[in-house]
Amino acid sequence: MHHANHYYGHSHVLARYCGLDPAEVHRIRGYLQHGWNIGDGMAPDHEFTPGIPLFVWSDQVRRRAWSLGRRPVHVIGAPWAYLLAMDPIPAAAPREGTIYYPFHGWEGQHIVGDHGRLIEEIRATEDGPVTVCLYWQEYRSARLRRRYERAGFRVVCHGYRGGWYKDLDPRFLQRQLAEQRRHRRVASNRLCSAIFYGILAGCEPAVYGDPMRLEGERSSFGGQSRIERQWASLHGVHPDPVRARAVAVAELGADRLLSPAELRRLFHWPAPHPEGAAR
Repeated sequence: MHHANHYYGHSHVLARYCGLDPAEVHRIRGYLQHGWNIGDGMAPDHEFTPGIPLFVWSDQVRRRAWSLGRRPVHVIGAPWAYLLAMDPIPAAAPREGTIYYPFHGWEGQHIVGDHGRLIEEIRATEDGPVTVCLYWQEYRSARLRRRYERAGFRVVCHGYRGGWYKDLDPRFLQRQLAEQRRHRRVASNRLCSAIFYGILAGCEPAVYGDPMRLEGERSSFGGQSRIERQWASLHGVHPDPVRARAVAVAELGADRLLSPAELRRLFHWPAPHPEGAAR
C-alpha cells in the first residue's frame, strides 16, 4: 500500500514486534499515521482511496478522522511506543544536556525563519551541553550545520526517512531512541513528534523559541495557534513532566498497543516463521 507507511522505519519496527523479519519491507494493507498531527493523522498532501483502513496512533485522532467521514479507522498506537515496549529504558542510564529539534521543512517545502535568533535563545536557556538534531534536508546544508557548530552545539541527523520505497532506513527510530536516551531534556521550537517521543523515552520536555514557518504554510485544522492553545501545558522552558508524560501517553497511544497477533490480522501479515525473526 502507501509508501509513507515505511517512513522512518515504522513498518520495520512493527514487523519486528510481530515476529517478522524487520530487514524486509512488509506492506501494510492500509494507511499508517507517520507523524503526530492535529488532524486525522494523515498527511494533507496524500491522496487516499475511500474504504481502505486508516491505522492511527490515538483515540483522539480516530475521533477527528471519523468526524471527517474517514472509515474504517483503527487505533493501534505509535510505532515509537512499540519500540519502547521492545527496548525498555535501561536502569539508571546516565543522561546529560539537551537534544534540540529545530522545526524542519520537507521535500516539498522549506523553512522560513531566523536560525541565528533560535541559536541565541537556546544558548540563553540551556545550562548543559546541547545536541541539535537537524532533518536531513537542513543537515545537508554545510553552512547551516556550521552555524550551530560555531555556537558550541553538537550537530547530528537521525537519517533519511525514505520515500517511494527508496532509501528506506529500518533503524531510523533506533538511532533516535539511542540519542534521546543520552539526554536529560528534549526541546523544540514547535510541539512535534520528537517531543512526545522524548517524553516517553524519559526526557524532560521543553517547547520554546521562534516557531518559524514553512514556505506557503497553511493553518490546517487550526494550525500553530491551535497547538499553542490546546497543548499549552507542554509549552515553555520547564513544563510539568508528570502532566507532559500523561499527554504523551495519550497522543502516542502508548496505552493502546495491540498484541502481535492483532496487528498481523489488521495488516494482513502472515504468522512468523516457526524459528522466529531476530529481535
